[in-house]
Order: sequence, then C-alpha cells, then structure tokens
Amino acid sequence: MSATYSVTTRTKSSSIAVLLAVLSVAVLIAAPGFAARGTIQDLFFILTMLTLAQFWNLLAGYGGLVSVGQQAFVGLGAYALYGAVILGGIDPVMSILVAGVAALLLAVPTGFFAFRLHGAYFAIGTWVIAEVVRLSVAQWRSVGGGTGTSLPREALREMVLVDWIQELFGVRSSAARDILAYWIALALAVGTITGIYWLLRSKRGLALSAVRDNIEAAQSVGVDAGRMRWLVFLTSAFGTGLAGGLIYLQKARISPDAAFSVTDWTAYVIFIVVIGGIGTIEGPILGVLIFFLLQNLLADYGSWYLMILGLIGIGVMLFAPRGLWGLISEKTGLQLFPVRRRLVGGQLTNKEG
Repeated sequence: MSATYSVTTRTKSSSIAVLLAVLSVAVLIAAPGFAARGTIQDLFFILTMLTLAQFWNLLAGYGGLVSVGQQAFVGLGAYALYGAVILGGIDPVMSILVAGVAALLLAVPTGFFAFRLHGAYFAIGTWVIAEVVRLSVAQWRSVGGGTGTSLPREALREMVLVDWIQELFGVRSSAARDILAYWIALALAVGTITGIYWLLRSKRGLALSAVRDNIEAAQSVGVDAGRMRWLVFLTSAFGTGLAGGLIYLQKARISPDAAFSVTDWTAYVIFIVVIGGIGTIEGPILGVLIFFLLQNLLADYGSWYLMILGLIGIGVMLFAPRGLWGLISEKTGLQLFPVRRRLVGGQLTNKEG
C-alpha cells in the first residue's frame, strides 16, 4: 500500500472565478452593442490602466524591481506608433506592434545601465533614463518636436475594421474608432493577465519568486537571477509599450510632456498596485476600480485630489501593507488567481512488487 499525492494550485474559488471571468469577458465584448460611448471610453481607460498596473506589478511585485521610469516605455511606444503612421504610412492598428518593439529595444540599454543599481538607486536610475528619453524625443521634429502632433485624419479614417464596425453598430467613424480601441484594450488586458498567470504557475514563476524573496538563496540552488530579471524587465517594457501606443492611438494627439508624464503613467500605476495589493494578480484589478471611482469622485477638487490620493495610499500601506486584496484574502482565504502550490491527495493505493 502507498499514498499518492499531487501538486495543485487550483481552489474552489478559482474554479468559480474562471467561469465568472469568461462571462465577464463575453459581456465586455458585447458592451458596444448596448453601452453609451462615454461608458466605452471609461472602460478603455480602466483596461489600459489595468494593463500598465499588471506589468508594473510583474516587475516590482514579482521581480523585486521597483521602477519609477515606466513612462519611458509608454512615451516611446506612443511616439513609435506616431512615427510609423506619419513617416512610414503604416496602419495605426498594425503600428501598435511597432510601439511594443520600440519599447523592447529601449529596455535593452536601459537594463544594462539600471541593473548595475540596486534599491532606491535603481528606482531613481529608471526615472533619469525616462527623462533623457523625453528630452530626446522632444527634439524629433518629424513628429512635432516639443509641441507634439496629431495622427493624420486620413490614417484614422482608413484604419482597419473601422468601416466594418460602423456598419455593425450604425455609428460614426469616431465612435467606431473608440470601439476598436476598446476591443484591442480588452484583448490586451485579458492577454496580459492570462500570460502573467501562466508565467507565475510555471517553473520560471517559482524561480522569479525565489529571486524576489532572496537572490542569494535562489542563486545557491541554481536559479539564474540575471536571466529572470531580464525576462520580467523586457516583458514589462514590451507590454507597457503596447499599452502606450494604444492609449495614444485612441487619443489621436500626443506631446512629450503628456506621453512621458511620471504622474499619469507611473505614479497612478504605483498607486493602483499598492492599494490593490502588490504581488497579486487580483490586487491591480481591485486597485484600478478603486482608482477610477476616486478619480471621478475627487477630480473636481483640484490639487486636493492628489493629496487625498496620497493620504489614501499612505493609509493603506500603514493599515493593510499587503493592500486591500491582501487584507480580503487574509480574512476570507479567497484566491481568484492562486499561484501557491499545495500538496493534495494521500489516497492509499495498492502497489505490487
């Protein structure tokens, strides 16, 4: 007689969460058929900020690399898209991939410099690099220089799938572009969450967690810490570049100060992850919903808005260091995207020989 065991990450709540996620995605896909244009724009904002938050969470929450220079990848990705459309004549939708590749290429020299720094020096170093990139892009006169530019109307009118969406929903071209951008944002957000969850459940996910918790101990058991850091850094840069290109495709107008804004693309993203729960997939989802509600409730208070957000962030860090989702999970044991491996089984079986 022998006992059989198996390793699993699945829980009852995660199985239910999968069904709810599928239903939610189906409803979101169909949303343009019954939701107002303003709602679609709000959902686009939530989805793109969620994507940015998930990639920063992958970098900082799982990789232990706290960057405050993610705006470099947002801005360069957006400008790469504009350059591809204006100078190369490429379809704006197809140019989103160009945005991701441009951010990925920027991440290579950035990593060689930033990985020589640690802790607070790494964070400051990434911010300095972002500022250098912003100042450099501001000299790019072909895409407006320091004042910025807009996407050509002809390119926007001839975007792939826009005519089909106009006929499908009976809307104007501007609304059709919003719907197309929203669907792409939904695909990007779902793909990001799915990809990160798959990564964390793989052997590389175990190695990544080991590097984050104790790099010396991880290296002592054969984990290539440098390789894992490069993996999350390049992945985060590529995804952030895609999101940046998509955001400014929907805006159709760009300037260096807006595209490389540390407040919009890094500070808000950090706030989302911190209040939701760093180091969890559920945290950014909860955090982005809270951030959206706070933004709508407090936006009319001017500078007080940022102060209130800061106070809320400090309060969460003091009283719920693992974020609101961490607090919920601690009290209820609820895990929608479990990555911790558990040993289950123990059933006795006959074993011959």
